[in-house]
Amino acid sequence: MELRALRYFVTVAEELHFGRAAERLDIVQPAVSHQIARLERDLGTRLFDRSPRHVRLTPAGERVLEAARETLAAAARVRVVAGEPAAHLRIGVASGLTPRLERAAQLLLDGDRPAQASLVDLPVAARLAAVRSGELDLALVRGPVEADGVRVVRAWSEPLLAVVSEEHPAAGSPAVRPADLDPAALRLPAREEDPAWHDAVVAAWHGAGGGPGGRSGGSVLTVLIEVGSGHGAWTVLTAEQLSGFAARRVRARPLDPPLSIDGHIVASLRTPPVCVSSFVRAFTDSPDTASAGSASASA
Repeated sequence: MELRALRYFVTVAEELHFGRAAERLDIVQPAVSHQIARLERDLGTRLFDRSPRHVRLTPAGERVLEAARETLAAAARVRVVAGEPAAHLRIGVASGLTPRLERAAQLLLDGDRPAQASLVDLPVAARLAAVRSGELDLALVRGPVEADGVRVVRAWSEPLLAVVSEEHPAAGSPAVRPADLDPAALRLPAREEDPAWHDAVVAAWHGAGGGPGGRSGGSVLTVLIEVGSGHGAWTVLTAEQLSGFAARRVRARPLDPPLSIDGHIVASLRTPPVCVSSFVRAFTDSPDTASAGSASASA
């Protein structure tokens, strides 16, 4: 029995669809089906009920799923604690390379247990599932995280900025108040892209007196394109999110009152505390990252 087969099994069990599992694993669907069939032969039991309309776990599959997750997490823990030079550390992130990621990757490589970071771009729900299954060693999430089977540790805080077009009346203001912005013109990335971030931003905005309205949809990039078009749309992002995109026709300004969002490290429950602490130290605020918001806001 190979770890690869267990990883494929866990992915199919989470997706309940062989095609989606293959896309997530970045392999062809027949390879997934072959590994699942082989695993079933090795175990002498059927793990999935398959029909043209659905895929579901059998009772045996449900029991194997828990054990498979534990096995993959244990294998990930062995890699982390082995302390081999330039061990491979798989980190689930949102799209965009930020100064925090670059700094943390170097700190992890220079640490007592050197690790070469590999960044994996996944939606938040898939990030959390991959940490649970052992496909990822850790994940980064902005906003509150409520998930079973993982350890969540706050690691940093980022100021939220109002992002407007260079032609917007607020573009030249030292700070932007909720009253300066049209609530109906608020644009946010789709909630399904990042539910934790989306809900935290909406709650913070309403808590500061911002009115309801606006709409959500698309990615950060599509929102920035609409904001930069100069038709009055605006959004709320962190400086680090903005730095991941070459958006030249927008301006970021501090909010008044100031608003912020927390960033979290998400790791397996089986990851040793000493390793979790090293992850937090790598991603926590530094003078450089703390000043990134003010530098970006003055652009």
